[in-house]
Amino acid sequence: MTAPAPVPYDPELVAGLDAFVSLVEIIPLRADSIHANRDHFATIIPPMTVQAEGRAVSWEDRVISGPEGAPDLEITIVRPSRAASGPAPAVLSIHGGGMVLGTRFFGTGELIDLAERHGVVGVAVEYRLAPEHPGPAQAEDCYAALEWMAAHADELAIDPDRIIASGMSAGGGLSAAVALLSRDRGGPRLAGQLLGCPMLDDRNETVSARQYDGFGAWDRNNNDTAWDAIAGTERFTDAVSPYTAPARATDLSGLAPAFIEVGAAETFRDEAVDYATRIWATGGQAELHVWAGGYHGFHGFSPDAEVSKAANAARESWLRRILHLDE
Repeated sequence: MTAPAPVPYDPELVAGLDAFVSLVEIIPLRADSIHANRDHFATIIPPMTVQAEGRAVSWEDRVISGPEGAPDLEITIVRPSRAASGPAPAVLSIHGGGMVLGTRFFGTGELIDLAERHGVVGVAVEYRLAPEHPGPAQAEDCYAALEWMAAHADELAIDPDRIIASGMSAGGGLSAAVALLSRDRGGPRLAGQLLGCPMLDDRNETVSARQYDGFGAWDRNNNDTAWDAIAGTERFTDAVSPYTAPARATDLSGLAPAFIEVGAAETFRDEAVDYATRIWATGGQAELHVWAGGYHGFHGFSPDAEVSKAANAARESWLRRILHLDE
């Protein structure tokens, strides 16, 4: 089958895309190179001492209980330096990396920004990676961190009614999985789920997946490698849990309000649009943004482009509304 023509990239984003690919994808992500890619990621993610230097935040590492029968979890808590007038809003930060790469420090930059600007308290969770730990181990770890946050709301000085799950790429997919787990288990009620270019569907068969087969910031081949590691022999079957691949959920009703953002020029475009459409079909709340010419994670590597500024403003607006943020 001939691959459909790709949506062209916004010209302002091309330099950032080239920088993204040259920095992140030194070694093609395949089954035999996952560990080499992990080692490479470790060299490009700054430690917290560097990320927080000169910023108006404090931070600490903790070890908390993991899911029943699973190992303990490492987390990092980020707090604003300024004194709060009352319980703060909170964010559970879930990092990207295809559920096979990365660490919790891949997403702590967002927590530092939110703590400085809005007094948000953030918790970044170190979830288990595939293939050593097949899905839904990743979602279970993240949900355990959410339960811990809600149970320790007083200690953290957070408002348990103003917690969101937030992540990009794999972190977006896992945020969706946490929202499903929260609903299904009657657990801590999320105020919202921020799904940035979310990785939702193990089948990898959409038009947009085929449009970005062999090139781009996270192409169809990388996605196949990751899903093979996550779902193993269950991939493509009905045995895949919705907590592993949220697109597999047959019921998207009763979920926390979702913010879903994705580039028009990336692999995950169509599954993100479908997920929002299915939430709306149940009468649920979803705010969907498909950014013209945007590659995977474009606003991180091309922050000065006009489309990135628009995307950042839209996300900021949703956060203000969902978390009732002060100026």
